[in-house]
Amino acid sequence: MNNIPMLDLKAEYALLKDEIEPAVCAALAACQYIGGPNVKAFEAEAAAYAGAGHAIACASGTDALLIALRAIGLGPGDEVITTPFTFVATASTVVMCGAKPVFVDIDPRTFNLDLAQVEAAITPATRAIVPVHIFGQPVQLAPLKALCAKHGLKLIEDAAQSFGADYAGRKSGAYGDIGCTSFYPSKNLSAFGDGGLMLTDDDRLAAEMRVLASHGSRVRYHHHVLGYNSRLDEIQAVILRVKLKRLDHFNERRIAIANSYNVQLAGLVETPFADGHGRHVYHQYTILSDQRDAIQKVLTESGIACAVYYPVPLHRQEMFAATHGDVKLPVTERVAQRCLSLPISPMLKDEQIRHIVGAIRQALA
Repeated sequence: MNNIPMLDLKAEYALLKDEIEPAVCAALAACQYIGGPNVKAFEAEAAAYAGAGHAIACASGTDALLIALRAIGLGPGDEVITTPFTFVATASTVVMCGAKPVFVDIDPRTFNLDLAQVEAAITPATRAIVPVHIFGQPVQLAPLKALCAKHGLKLIEDAAQSFGADYAGRKSGAYGDIGCTSFYPSKNLSAFGDGGLMLTDDDRLAAEMRVLASHGSRVRYHHHVLGYNSRLDEIQAVILRVKLKRLDHFNERRIAIANSYNVQLAGLVETPFADGHGRHVYHQYTILSDQRDAIQKVLTESGIACAVYYPVPLHRQEMFAATHGDVKLPVTERVAQRCLSLPISPMLKDEQIRHIVGAIRQALA
């Protein structure tokens, strides 16, 4: 069998090229490359899909987080409670605002924030809670929203891995004060480059985020605050508009693949736990095993892609050593030693799943 990638972007492109290529050519011919009609249309379509009052496109998921934090007024002396088990941008953007990330340990089954530990981490300096819907599974947002209301905090969802997931009748990213997502090529809804989006129902926050994303300008050539040059370009917007129409279908295929893995891997490894409080859309299919390294070695030698997300938790990263060197988060550290993500492309075939499971059986024999 041929090599199996983590995400088969070539097969996805082959499926969609007859729609994407004419739309891209039309956008090129229109020559409206910055702030063009496709960007505006995509924002409207994404807002309608998510059920949010506003969608503000930007250049990346990292920019979306940074702009959202700036919009709530985060600054020096402030603290933000978040997870250590995620990509660095969730916490590095807090530091870029001059504030401090406060890491709370994770639930050993969902890998999301351990809600039982969040309130104890709140101090007078806390300004916001930023949960990550890790690997596509929504955090239980209702308790977090109640906690934020109780303590006067903002709830900012990092939905970079969960676009299209559902929680309590709303889409991921549309439940908190602001939701941020990424369109990096590996995401559930992905561009052919970088891109990001901020969702909110708050008119004031939406207006502030638009200003911050456009050099701090409300009126052209008049700059009111320090802002950023953070734009989603017209060509990426064209591609995202095509792919948004297929997002639910692709997510359903991810769920079906995960269910197939669950059945075939039962008793071999610890399979992902879906807590039933929302729809898990499996940005990653992540197993746990004490023999993780042996499995990874056999898969790699068999031409099967796999990856460890995340080998070094954020509180153990060098950039946070000075401020978090004495922090101990045992569940996060144990999960980082045992986790392995398997291919989960919507293009993955049933026979490929069987081949992957066979290789895992071989590794554990």
